[in-house]
Amino acid sequence: MKRADALEAIYDDLKNKLVVTNMGAVAVELYNLGHQPGFFYMEHSMGLASSAGLGLALCLPGRKIVVLDGDASVLMNLGTLSTMARYSPHNLTHVIFDNESLLSVGGFPSATSTGTDLALVAKGAGVKNTGLYSDIEGFQGAYDEAANRDELSVLVAKVKAVGPTSFAMDIGLLENRFEFARHIKDLRSE
Repeated sequence: MKRADALEAIYDDLKNKLVVTNMGAVAVELYNLGHQPGFFYMEHSMGLASSAGLGLALCLPGRKIVVLDGDASVLMNLGTLSTMARYSPHNLTHVIFDNESLLSVGGFPSATSTGTDLALVAKGAGVKNTGLYSDIEGFQGAYDEAANRDELSVLVAKVKAVGPTSFAMDIGLLENRFEFARHIKDLRSE
C-alpha cells in the first residue's frame, strides 16, 4: 500500500483531531490532502513527533491526538515507545508508516528492512493495542478502532518506499507553529 492512500483513507477523521507529523513525505502528503489548523508538521526534527504527540496527549486529555510517524524517525527515538506505554495516555494513536527506508533523506534502508518489527517493539515496551498492517482495508479498520478507543494504540502500516514528487509546502514552519498554538488555545477556551 502507498502511504498517501493510507492517509487519504483516514483523512476525514484526522481533520477533527490534533495531528503531529514527522518530517518529510508524510507531512507533505497530509498537507496535500488539505491543511487543517490542527495539523503540526515537525519538519527538521526527525524522531521527535512521537514525543511531541505524547506531551500533547498528556496535557490535553480531553482531545484526541494522532501522531503520523515513519519507521526511521521512530528508530531514532525508540525510548518514546516505552515512555508512551508507561504513561499510556488514553487519547493517543501513534501511526508508524514503515517503508523500510529513510526515504525523505536519501532512501537508504532502515533497520526494519533487516527484521526489526516496530509493532513487536511497541508490544514489548508495554503497549497493549498494537498491530502491523499491509493493506488499506486492514489499516483503515485498525485506525477506526483505535480512533474510537479510549486507550493508547500504536499502528504500524507497511507502505511502499515512494513519496511525493515535491516536498514543497505553501505554509511556513513558523506560521504552522503559531497557527497550531492558536488552534490549541482556541480549543482550550471552548
